[in-house]
Amino acid sequence: MMQSMAALAKRAGSLTGVIVAVAILLPASVNAQSQNGLSNLFGGIFSGPNPAPAQAPPGPGGVQTGVQPWSGEDGASGHPLMTAAAIREAASNFDNCVAGMWPDAARRGITQENFQRFTAGLSPDLRIMDLMDSQPEFTKSIWDYLDILVNDNRLAKGREVLAKYKAQFDATEKAYGVDRYIIAAIWGIESNYSTQMGDRSVLQSTATLACIGRRQAYFKDEFLSALEILNRGDLRPEQMRGSWAGAFGPTQFMPTAFKRFAVDGDGDGRRDVVDNPTDLIASTANNLKKDGWQSGQTWGFEVVVPQGFNYMLADRAKAMTIAQWEKLGLKRATGQPFPHPAEKAYLLAPAGAQGPGFLMLQNYRVIMKYNPAEAYALAIGHFADRLRGGQPFVQPWPRQERELSRTERLELQQLLAQRGFYKGTPDGQFGGQTREALRNFQASIGVPADGFASSDVLDRLRGR
Repeated sequence: MMQSMAALAKRAGSLTGVIVAVAILLPASVNAQSQNGLSNLFGGIFSGPNPAPAQAPPGPGGVQTGVQPWSGEDGASGHPLMTAAAIREAASNFDNCVAGMWPDAARRGITQENFQRFTAGLSPDLRIMDLMDSQPEFTKSIWDYLDILVNDNRLAKGREVLAKYKAQFDATEKAYGVDRYIIAAIWGIESNYSTQMGDRSVLQSTATLACIGRRQAYFKDEFLSALEILNRGDLRPEQMRGSWAGAFGPTQFMPTAFKRFAVDGDGDGRRDVVDNPTDLIASTANNLKKDGWQSGQTWGFEVVVPQGFNYMLADRAKAMTIAQWEKLGLKRATGQPFPHPAEKAYLLAPAGAQGPGFLMLQNYRVIMKYNPAEAYALAIGHFADRLRGGQPFVQPWPRQERELSRTERLELQQLLAQRGFYKGTPDGQFGGQTREALRNFQASIGVPADGFASSDVLDRLRGR
C-alpha cells in the first residue's frame, strides 16, 4: 500500500506480525516495519532496518509509556539532521513545529477544533530516531524468513479467516478481481491476522517524524493525512495505533495510502480498515488493483535453472516471454507446463546458483509495490499458494550458507570498489548496485555470476 518512499517507510515499520515473538531470537525498518514487524525482517536481507522490541500499552492521552528511551546517540546514517544535537534541537521546537502545520491542515479541510483536539498533548517519541537509523549487524537468510512466515500455525489461521469471511472475500473478488489468497496472505504476514498490529500512536509517530529527523517532508504528509482521517471520522485515535513509521491496521496502511486506497465496503459511511473486515478486505484489494493487479493470473513460478546458465540474465530489468526462458532451458520445478508462454517474466535467483529460481510475473511486481522487498513479495506469493492448497517449494535452499555480518558486507563492498566493480558508497547495505558489481566480479573470475554474497565470494575478493 505504499509507493516509493511510502513503501520504504512501510518496510521500516510494518509487518507487526510474528516479529514480536521472533525478536528475541533475531538480532535487534523501512516497514517496513516492526518494532513491530516483518518488513524489517525482510529489509534485513536487502538491508532494511532492525525489528524493534514490542511496545508497552499506551498511557493517558494515547502517549506511549514504558518504552525503551532514545539512546541519545547520533544516527547511523550520518545525516546532519540525525545527529544527537540536531535531534535535541528539533525536539525542543516540537510544539511550535506541530502548531505551525495548522495552515496546511486548514487547507485540507481539517477544522480548527479537531486540529487542536487531536494534537493536544502530543510529545515527540525520540526512540523512533534510533529505529529509523538502526543498521543490523546480522541478517537472516531468505529461507529462514520463509520458515518463520509460512508455517503451519499461520496457514491454519489463514484458512479459518478465509472460511469466516467467505462472503466478504467472494464480494471483493467479484468487485476487484483480486485473488482472495493474496489478500489473506498479506493480512497474515503483516499482522498475524490482526493479533500483532503495533501499539504506537500513529499521530505521535508521524508528528515526531514530521518535525525531527531526516525525512520530515515525507512524514509531514503522513501526519496531515492522519489528521484528515480523524477529521473525516473514518477512524478514532485509539484505532490508529501501529508501527513506529505510522503503518496501522491488519494490513498496515500508511495514512497517505489509506487516503488513496481505503474504501467503504459495507456502505456504513466509514472506511474502517482496522476493525471492519469488509472494509479491510475491500481496501486491500483496491490497493492491489490500482497498483496493476492482473485478474486471474498468478505471481510467478518456481523454476529449475540449468547448469551453466548465464545469471547475468537474472535481473528485474531483463524481462522476456516465458517461451524465451524455456528456450534457455528453464523448466517449472513441478514438471508442469507453463500456462501462458507469451507472458513476460523476469528471473529471480535469491540464493544464487545453489538455490531455486523463480520466474516473476506482473503480479509479483504489484506485491513489491505494497512492500519493496523481494523476500516479502516471495513470501506473500508462496503463502497465498499454500493457502490455496499448493505444496512447499520443490528445490532445496543452500542452508549450509551463512549470511554475512554487516562488517563483512561493508568489507565486500569496499573490496569490490577497490577492484573497480562498485561505484557507490560502501554502507553494508546490499541493493541492486551491489549485486550488479558482485555479478561482474564473479564473471571476471569464471564462477556463476549469480550476485549471491557468500562467504566464499568474500574470501575470493580477499585473495584467499
